[in-house]
Amino acid sequence: MLKVMKTIIALCSIGTLTACSVSGPDFEGVEKAALPAQWNQLDYLDSGWKTAQWWTQFSDPVLDRLVDLASRQNLDLEAAGMRILQARAALGIADSFRYPQRQAVSGNLAKVYQNERTFDNATLSFDAGWELDVWGKFARGIESAEAGLYASIASYSDIMVIITAEVARNYVNYRTFQERVLLSERNIDIQKRVVRITQVQFDSGNVTELDVQQAKTQLYTTQSALPGLKIGMMQSRNALAVLLGILPEEVEGLLGSSAIDAKINSFDDKYTRSRNQQKLIGYDQYSLIPRPPSVRTAVDASLVLRRPDLQLAELQAHAQSAQIGVAETELFPKFSLFGAIGINSTVPAGNDFSFSDSLTLSLGPSFSWNIFQYGRVKNNIRLEDARFQETLTNYNKRVLLAVQEVSNALEAYQLNTEQKALAFNSVNASVRAFNISLTQYENGEISFERLLNSIEKMTRSEDSYALVKGNVANQVVALYKSLGGGWEAYTGRAFVKEQHIEQMRGRTNWGDMLDQPVLPPLSTDQVNKAQIPFGDKARTDSVDNGGDP
Repeated sequence: MLKVMKTIIALCSIGTLTACSVSGPDFEGVEKAALPAQWNQLDYLDSGWKTAQWWTQFSDPVLDRLVDLASRQNLDLEAAGMRILQARAALGIADSFRYPQRQAVSGNLAKVYQNERTFDNATLSFDAGWELDVWGKFARGIESAEAGLYASIASYSDIMVIITAEVARNYVNYRTFQERVLLSERNIDIQKRVVRITQVQFDSGNVTELDVQQAKTQLYTTQSALPGLKIGMMQSRNALAVLLGILPEEVEGLLGSSAIDAKINSFDDKYTRSRNQQKLIGYDQYSLIPRPPSVRTAVDASLVLRRPDLQLAELQAHAQSAQIGVAETELFPKFSLFGAIGINSTVPAGNDFSFSDSLTLSLGPSFSWNIFQYGRVKNNIRLEDARFQETLTNYNKRVLLAVQEVSNALEAYQLNTEQKALAFNSVNASVRAFNISLTQYENGEISFERLLNSIEKMTRSEDSYALVKGNVANQVVALYKSLGGGWEAYTGRAFVKEQHIEQMRGRTNWGDMLDQPVLPPLSTDQVNKAQIPFGDKARTDSVDNGGDP
């Protein structure tokens, strides 16, 4: 017995080698991303990019409300929160392999017939087996699962960035279509007036029917474009409904308010006055389209590297790197401890079982080594290594796409801002030209064709200007999205709704896993410096085995 205990102690001491005998490469982070040299390395706090809650800079309470509701109700975010719980459960599974992998109680009661004799047989046993993590197979598995957990959180943050930007974009589109509808309705009123004037002129014999029909043609053309604008409003509203996880009719109450109605009335009143004054003074002040903040054209390159999708790509590379180590452990022998204790009694049928001399105990070490694999293990290692290299390539591609998105948004913002100034001048000139031509036509100084031409140009320039204003606002949205702004505002908020947590508790024993806070995504610098707290402390903070040992 003493020899057996010595053997057990010796083998248990082998298990302590796990921490210093880990197979596979250690993840050292991705290579430093190459960013455009012209991007200024500004200090984050002084850079002017208020990315955490960038949508508040539009100073639109309705937009603020929509973004907040989307962060609480969006179904894609809810699904991402569930994937975080899945990753935590997967980490719990990986962590459980640190303990004996096999623990089973078994028993049976049988009737045995032999040479015309009948026996009763009863067995009861407890078996345990523990594969020692000599080569770090389970340690690498835990590392991979923990990186997967952080990756799922980064994915949640990335979806938050996308959802926030989509809410803002569709809201801007809705208001842009709404303003274009108002402008179209005002121009329809003007063109109806022109039709009435022309009809009076025709009834007086001053013009021919051709002038009347041309005026009606222009009126009907403008009227026919109005349903298309209303379709755009409807589509933007319905897109917001999906983003908010509600029905379209529920969005109507969120988009309309007394403040919006007052703004519409002010827009109509001030716009009409400006037209009569032949100059659009304060025109944008009463616009329904959210006024975007002024942004710098210099970029803090470090903001780009904080994008959640880049964190996600890097953490996926980390998780895959650990899989190389898992595959490499198959090259080496596996050492295990096993033990079994039980009773086995066979007596003639009808007799009582006697367990006094039926106790059995087996305990000891074992090992296994798959020595003839015909290249399967090595090729599996190569497979995992190639997959790891693919994740590094994907990260580099993601960086290039981020650079592309930021560059596109910056340049488009600058060009749209220039276009807006020119388009405003065009609106001013067209409004003045319309007023002059209307007066001259009523005085008989110009032909009817010139009046219609001025009306058509004014209608087009006003609609074009509204489009450009919407484009400028959307480019600001695209710029903040390309910088990965928005996810920081909700750090620390629960990833899963309380009602869903209660439903899951009612179905399954989750232990304390649903109560514990989930760690936020790490910055790129932390990942590069290998500061992910893999090991016992991280497992204690971020995962629970649901009551298992």
